[in-house]
Amino acid sequence: MSTDFQQRRIGIVGYGEVGRILGEDLRARGHAVAAYDLCQDTLQGAVMREHAQSHGVTLAADYDALAERSDLIISAVTANQTESVARAVGIRPGAIFLDLNSASPGAKQRAAAAIAAAGGRYVEGAVMTSVPPFRIAVPLLVGGPHARDALPELQQLGFAAEYASDEPGVASATKMCRSIIIKGLESLVIESFSAARAYGVEDAVIDSLRETFPELDWEKQGSYFFQRVIQHGRRRAEELREVANTVRDCGLLPLSATAIARRMDWMADLADQGLFGQRGEPRHARSADWRVEADRLITHVKDNS
Repeated sequence: MSTDFQQRRIGIVGYGEVGRILGEDLRARGHAVAAYDLCQDTLQGAVMREHAQSHGVTLAADYDALAERSDLIISAVTANQTESVARAVGIRPGAIFLDLNSASPGAKQRAAAAIAAAGGRYVEGAVMTSVPPFRIAVPLLVGGPHARDALPELQQLGFAAEYASDEPGVASATKMCRSIIIKGLESLVIESFSAARAYGVEDAVIDSLRETFPELDWEKQGSYFFQRVIQHGRRRAEELREVANTVRDCGLLPLSATAIARRMDWMADLADQGLFGQRGEPRHARSADWRVEADRLITHVKDNS
């Protein structure tokens, strides 16, 4: 460890997949990490409690207890909690609040105002791709009036942070507009591949896609898209509703974003019903073949028609 190392006191709001990954990586770098999640004391919070204990992360009793011990607070909750967390966290004056949530520019601006009113330093963060492969080094756009000053510290912590703008909402707008394409592609693949499977033409469809887009491994990508939506469809649907707000706020009808959100919600409902296996089952224990999941969808639709 370098001699100029300085331990940071970091609080994480939201101890789901992203929060736990950040907790692991920050603890591995020697920082003091605390976390708070609304579900941590419930039955479903057992995974959070076990993870926190095994990685040396302290679970705070509430927002105030977390804020009291944190010089940097990272908000990693679902999109619809973005503003409520910013209002509730009770941040210490001068502390940094890094908002990683997938929310609309308007929601980010209102969160920034809430943190500023409490004396905190708000930094907007837009996570530009899936966290698990990159972990803390996931590409991150940061913005807001304190982003430039906070950038060196965030990079020192391990974030692959890049400055976007002094204005809150610019980084989020970039992510939201990108999400129409990325989440839209997930939705399109699930619909196209499942329908193709139902008609027995999936190989012909994939062969045609390879000719048009030879740089993509459509078999591998299809399985990845299915599994990501099965695991995180609800969170994706919430993000797409924020995307719809983003599109609506600039005067356009969010026809695509709204439809994608419905598809994600539908997949999440089926996952909750156990169609794709038990919740919390390790990813490696489930099928890596998109055809298995498509067959489940087709059978479900036929049985309920």
